[in-house]
Amino acid sequence: MIISNKFKTASTYALVGLSALVLSGCANKAVVSYGDAQAVETTDINFGSTDLQKVASQMTDSLLSSPVVGTMTANKRPVVFVERIKNKTSEHIDTESITDSISTQMLRSGKFRFVDMTRVESVREQLTFQNEDALVNPATAVAFGKQVGAQYMLYGNLSSIVKSNADKSDVYYKFTMRLMDMESGLVEWADETEIRKTKEKSTFGW
Repeated sequence: MIISNKFKTASTYALVGLSALVLSGCANKAVVSYGDAQAVETTDINFGSTDLQKVASQMTDSLLSSPVVGTMTANKRPVVFVERIKNKTSEHIDTESITDSISTQMLRSGKFRFVDMTRVESVREQLTFQNEDALVNPATAVAFGKQVGAQYMLYGNLSSIVKSNADKSDVYYKFTMRLMDMESGLVEWADETEIRKTKEKSTFGW
């Protein structure tokens, strides 16, 4: 039986194409694995997870170890309003994550209580429903005017200075926080922490 050259050529191309598809599929197959959430992240020079953990931990430790804060929390748990950290950098940074981390660590310490201003409207709607809707038993409705006001406000800023040239990039971050007495307006505690990150051009490019 004689097989034409055209048939052989077509078969060869088909096999080559199939092999390429198989190899391409293997090469593009994604591999998912778990990593250490606390591991140092150095993917790029921008503000990352390690920086977030560092500033949140340092600010919380400083606040909780302050003698002034120790005095004000000796016999009571002050109510604190934590304002979202202001992002004064040129990057898009989720400062709410920093605020949440600091609030959580402070609450875990057992020294503070918090009012969550991000949920005020939701609470107001629920209280209005409970007190004005005929579906709710008045005996079980939570009354207006019973919420506890904050005694202190915790607030802060994240700023940066970026410098770069053909061979090197440098970014400097400064994170500042303050705790203010809402009644007197006095700042009872303040601290700041700094981070500097550099990236140098390698032999093979950036």
